[in-house]
Amino acid sequence: MNSEQFQNIAAGIPQQPGIYKYYDAGNSLIYVGKAKNIRKRVSSYFNKTYTNYKTHELVRRITRIEFTIVNSEQDAFLLENSLIKQYQPIFNINLKDDKSYPFIVIKNEPFPRVFLTRKKIPDGSEYLGPYTSVKKVRELIDFTRQTIPLRNCSLNLTEKNIEAKKFKVCLEYHLGNCKGPCENLQSAEDYADNINQLKNLLKGNLSPVIRRFKEEMKRLADEMAFEKAQLIHKKIEYLENYQSKSVVAGLKEDQNVDVFSIIKDKDIAFVNYLMVRSGTIVQTQTNKVETHLDETEEEILSFSVAQLRDSFASDAKEIVLPFTIEYPEEGITISVPKGGDRKRLLELSEKNAGYFIEDLKNKQRLKLSKNTDKIKVLEELQRDLQLTDLPLHIECFDNSNFQGSYPVSAMVCYINGEPSKKDYRHFNIKTVEGINDFASMKETVYRRYKRVVEENRHIPELIIIDGGKGQLSAALEAINELKINGKTTMVGLAKNEEEIFFPGDMQSLKLDYKSESLKLIRQIRNEVHRFGITFHRKKRSAGTFKNELEDIPGIGKATANSLLKSFKSVKNISAKTQEELQELVGTARAKILTEYFRQKLGDN
Repeated sequence: MNSEQFQNIAAGIPQQPGIYKYYDAGNSLIYVGKAKNIRKRVSSYFNKTYTNYKTHELVRRITRIEFTIVNSEQDAFLLENSLIKQYQPIFNINLKDDKSYPFIVIKNEPFPRVFLTRKKIPDGSEYLGPYTSVKKVRELIDFTRQTIPLRNCSLNLTEKNIEAKKFKVCLEYHLGNCKGPCENLQSAEDYADNINQLKNLLKGNLSPVIRRFKEEMKRLADEMAFEKAQLIHKKIEYLENYQSKSVVAGLKEDQNVDVFSIIKDKDIAFVNYLMVRSGTIVQTQTNKVETHLDETEEEILSFSVAQLRDSFASDAKEIVLPFTIEYPEEGITISVPKGGDRKRLLELSEKNAGYFIEDLKNKQRLKLSKNTDKIKVLEELQRDLQLTDLPLHIECFDNSNFQGSYPVSAMVCYINGEPSKKDYRHFNIKTVEGINDFASMKETVYRRYKRVVEENRHIPELIIIDGGKGQLSAALEAINELKINGKTTMVGLAKNEEEIFFPGDMQSLKLDYKSESLKLIRQIRNEVHRFGITFHRKKRSAGTFKNELEDIPGIGKATANSLLKSFKSVKNISAKTQEELQELVGTARAKILTEYFRQKLGDN
């Protein structure tokens, strides 16, 4: 969209707070933004010349603008973050955080069980977390079980079942880890009190639990129950020892704060989050953030704070930051400490972010070391195929069909000699009728690289077509139509002989059978076969394929499957005589089949 086109719609854009959404020609959401004055903010994109290429590219792609008016700047801020998190538009900040975090669930049932889960089900249960590591969750659950007696069985402890005396206490009761609600040895009220203590522990609020245990220990001592009092004393020691390991020195027990720090390098930033509750760091997380439009550190941190607080369901009213940001959430205090406990927390957060970056670099160095051998193989492949460029990006295509019917295609992608599974693609053939490997290959290759060209993505240095000269020629037609034939090298791979064909060459190339370059090609070929077959199986199991034979009146699914298993394809079945068919399916069905194929042949 250019400035002139924008002026035609500018008057219809409100001058109120809200969010705006940019869409491209394919009706894909490519950017979401917030503004105090929507018209003024959107106009700024079209009324000045951008030196930043990415911003220029964003404006060039805009074909449609939508907006939503809200009541306040805070509402705009929250809505923007929600939409970015939901749709992840390609020009917005991308917080690399696609993990499924574990929760501790307190199940909505009589005498609730407490356990680890990754799925939140809207069944009235209470979910605590999420937590950044499964190991941490297991440690927390083990810790609570050391101190608070709760059941870990899956018995249906309804009042009716307990009164009917359906259950007996287990070993956990005799070990002191459960108070035996299954035999009505513990009331629902007492169990609920234990659950409240558990919540305090999981939130890092240990003081009320310790205080409660001390009261119970004193009561037991007064009753001369010294052995039981000693058990409670051990639990208090365990809790105090745990607390001494995790308490942040100097911070008051009743203070809950969120601490964030940021380290930025070009288009990548790293944001660390410390969740501090009652003087205890209960969560820590570092996220990698990718920027696209030269966003400032303030903009990145503002976005990350909102996303991380939402992800971890934070209710802290104070946020500790290295600098002031625009964060319009009501009731929140922003602290930029110059010294004291909060400054030490901020330094600790920055230390965690720095450690994360260093660990990432070490892993990358290790990966580069492992990739050295892969690069040598790619250099050998470059020499063997006489490629202009090192084939760091290879894509391979294969057609497949199910017993002569239902064609599909698959594509696998290798980056730096390793499979890049996120870039694998399946293709349902849309424009080709019947089985036509050449036309199917042309359609698949055309669709793949038409999208690559439109999205201005990298074209692979080497494209492998798993098939002979016919498939290679068909694929080359697609490349020529897209006018990218000079930007890549395409070869065909004969299915049986492992011969390599170049477009236009009469003679094939045969690589040394033991060469590393042929081993890599063979690996890629096997991978595209596996991927294509997996696709077929999924579609068949989902009932996507319906065999032609099943449409013949009098021929059921079992008969059709039996025929295909014996004769491999519908084409082979149609060529059989009635006598040959009746040996497998009987006289009546054989007659139906031969009559059907005779009529079909006549129609053609």
